[in-house]
Amino acid sequence: MKFKHLYLLLAFFGLVYTWYFNMQFYLWETDTSISHFIDLTKTTIPAKSLVADLTVVVITFLVWMIYESLKLKIRFWWIIIPLTFLVAIAFSFPLFLYMRANRLEKIELKKSLN
Repeated sequence: MKFKHLYLLLAFFGLVYTWYFNMQFYLWETDTSISHFIDLTKTTIPAKSLVADLTVVVITFLVWMIYESLKLKIRFWWIIIPLTFLVAIAFSFPLFLYMRANRLEKIELKKSLN
């Protein structure tokens, strides 16, 4: 198994783990609007801390991901942006790392053939 496949495994874990809790929200809350979901993230100091932390992580990731994608000419890189917000960064970040590893592998293969 190649190391890059660990990224796919982590992306799957990030999808399942985060969406388990999202589904709990939809099953147990009467108001399942996105505004209510966001309001609930502001109810405790630890929740606010986690939101602040994730906000900085997401912004940093997106800046680096766009730069890295353009530099390496990664195809379909732009899909990571909506996936970050629609699914979770726990899913999109390892997925991007998998895409990046694939691209680097192809670049190395081209170099070795020349």
